[in-house]
Amino acid sequence: MNWEIVIGLETHVQLSTKSKIFSGSSTAFGAAPNTQANVVDMALPGSLPVMNKSAVEKAICFGLAIGAEVAPRSVFARKNYFYPDLPKNYQISQYELPVVVGGKISYFVGKEEKTLNLTRAHLEEDAGKSLHDDFIGPLGELSTGIDLNRTGTPLLEIVTEPELRSAAEAVAYAKTLHGLVVWLGICDGNLQEGSFRIDANVSVRPVGQKEFGTRAEIKNVNSFRFLERAILYEARRQIELIEDGGTVIQETRLYDDAKDETRSMRTKEDAHDYRYFPDPDLPPLVISQEWKDRVQASMPELPAARRERYCSDLGLPAYDAAQLTVSRAISDYFEDTIKALPEGHAKLASNWIMSELSGALNRDELDIENSPVSPEQLAKMLLRIIDNTISNKIARDVFADMWAGEHNRDADAIIEAKGLKQISDSGAIAAMIDEVLAANPETIEEYRAGKQKAFNSLVGKVMKAGKGKANPTQVNEILKEKLG
Repeated sequence: MNWEIVIGLETHVQLSTKSKIFSGSSTAFGAAPNTQANVVDMALPGSLPVMNKSAVEKAICFGLAIGAEVAPRSVFARKNYFYPDLPKNYQISQYELPVVVGGKISYFVGKEEKTLNLTRAHLEEDAGKSLHDDFIGPLGELSTGIDLNRTGTPLLEIVTEPELRSAAEAVAYAKTLHGLVVWLGICDGNLQEGSFRIDANVSVRPVGQKEFGTRAEIKNVNSFRFLERAILYEARRQIELIEDGGTVIQETRLYDDAKDETRSMRTKEDAHDYRYFPDPDLPPLVISQEWKDRVQASMPELPAARRERYCSDLGLPAYDAAQLTVSRAISDYFEDTIKALPEGHAKLASNWIMSELSGALNRDELDIENSPVSPEQLAKMLLRIIDNTISNKIARDVFADMWAGEHNRDADAIIEAKGLKQISDSGAIAAMIDEVLAANPETIEEYRAGKQKAFNSLVGKVMKAGKGKANPTQVNEILKEKLG
């Protein structure tokens, strides 16, 4: 039987506010346990929540960025469940009336563009953290420690429609969403610190069946690689279970990256199990048009707008424009590079950033913000390709030296010190070609017999004779003239 995977993602985005969503406690990461939880976070009697305006503005910003409806009136509710690290025994969240409704996000899987519909995005507070691994209690016994520092940290939970059909699509969407929230400045995007956590709802069904299968939720995945592996494992598990005559149960599962498997955590609750009801301590959240307009005016140019500008104004292909706007840092690097180039050379800059620069960054596990070669330094090297001082091939050697830090990463200094200037003297190139032709009469005959590979072979021999420094365009032109 052919099976189809159905995936919906719920992403918890930690909003980059200085204080918590309903209290003045700090949200800074890394503090000693329980040093950033005040009376509101710990739910002490008589304490009352107060809404954080900055968290609301970040939610508005996201809603505007994805073309969603920013609700003029939304309501906070109490979501009741009982964990040791949840001091109130309920979480303040939104249910029936969320702050953001609908919206779309476009993303690329390879060179294919897809669009995913979002259901909602709602504000809520984070829970605390239970520390199980090798935690030793005050008497030396194995224990579970409770750290309430995260309690009350502002989250925006972003929920998709179940429209994803492969692990590759899920990862591509998640990366695009991650890039967007960092671009907007509403989240620092730090996966290791839990600022961006993904829950994947996975089910399978026979191809052609309209009804969804029973889903399992894989909880709190904080790595794109683990997200892909978790979905693939879970889909295989469900298919094998059904084909063996078993039944998939609705449950929450955890992904164990050491064993590359998901394992059951608890049976999955439905909304009615949480007994939602409006929080009596918080009035409805009212967002005026004027407030939305102020947020809109403060927003940066969005990735979609830059993509359109790159295609219409700079003539870049849609795929290039998409890759250059995966993150704001990459896009800004590209923008700074082309500022130092003559008009009409955006594609050259794009090619180098997406190939040589990206490859070097990946190899050395660096973010583009930490690139050893600055946009201005890269542009200076590209200028030497444009003015035919060096060929594109020689430029790769120059770039490698720049990356390694030679001659203060100055392209001109490297070219001069290593004698890499391109030979563009037509007389010198013609002399090299004559020598090659004299030594290869059989290859000439093959070319005149219609074998194009013979011409390419002659070009290669001329380039070798010139130690890679002959202008390839001139080599091709002069060689064709001489061969008639």
